[in-house]
Amino acid sequence: MKQMQKNHHQLKHSVKLSVQRMKKAIDDRPTVYAQTVYLGTLGLVFVLPVVAGAYLGRWLDSRLPGYSVSWTITLILLGVFVGAVDVYLLLKE
Repeated sequence: MKQMQKNHHQLKHSVKLSVQRMKKAIDDRPTVYAQTVYLGTLGLVFVLPVVAGAYLGRWLDSRLPGYSVSWTITLILLGVFVGAVDVYLLLKE
């Protein structure tokens, strides 16, 4: 009889812990707004170095005589690399 009561209490305690874990998982689930903000942040972290590289490269190319896009292309590619590394580091957190 005591063994059955002990098993009953263990089962009751186990179910109670499972319910608490499930409620916590539901409460901690990210909202659509939080996910949207996170994706927007990832986008900005990637795009800003690319745009900055394009503007800086265009400015440098305008200082050179003749028609040249070498700095623009180089700095856009560098911006893509920097943006990809930033996104990787942000996702790794």
